[in-house]
Amino acid sequence: MATKRVSYEFEDVIEREEYHDGRYGAPGKKRAEKKKATPEQVAKINQYNREKKARHRLRMYFHEGDWFATLTYRKDARPADMATAKKHFSDFMRKVRPWYRKQGYEVFWLRNVENTKTNNWHIHLVINDIPVGNLIAMLNAMWPHGRVHDPKPLYKRGEFKDLATYITKNEKSTRELIGDNLDHQVTEASYSHSRNMPLPPPKVEKLKRWEKQPREKKGWYIDKESYYEGINPVTGYKYRHYTLIRINRRI
Repeated sequence: MATKRVSYEFEDVIEREEYHDGRYGAPGKKRAEKKKATPEQVAKINQYNREKKARHRLRMYFHEGDWFATLTYRKDARPADMATAKKHFSDFMRKVRPWYRKQGYEVFWLRNVENTKTNNWHIHLVINDIPVGNLIAMLNAMWPHGRVHDPKPLYKRGEFKDLATYITKNEKSTRELIGDNLDHQVTEASYSHSRNMPLPPPKVEKLKRWEKQPREKKGWYIDKESYYEGINPVTGYKYRHYTLIRINRRI
């Protein structure tokens, strides 16, 4: 049976997805019966795709030294609902965007507006750094509802995989990440990103057969933690995905 390989290529990372071409069955074998996806499966697929695209944007547009921070609210300034919180962020970016341009730079961001069981509204933000002195102090001055809390410079361990999972979490995925801490149990969330971060189409190849083990590319190694192989519950065909990481990173 023919196999398709889809590759997403970045500076130091290549993500690969391999799966059987569903038009034909393997000689002498039947594939599992095709089934309609359940709502739970649809939600899981949607979350997987959300994380994947966020991870790709992080790997393409962000670097070590850019920032992950949380925009917090004073108790007397908490929004009444998600629409208000999203407007607060839009108003914030209407200040940040022209300020970046004035410094001669373009701003890139990903954000997740979240509320918790204790009504702890906050906005997780990934934003690119620019050499202007104390960037966090400038952002703090533009956020009137609280403060820019716990800013951390980005680091590349895992090539931003965990960050992509965290920045896209929602009320259905949060328990796996946070546990039972009520102040961090998300009751509603809204993920978004700046529109100036397009993603190029992946490279698609047709392979003659399904290889038992994927081959490592010269100069790259397979991240064992990224490797997953299973059966698609909807199509009934095998699939796998894994990440190749450059051995000698570019500086």
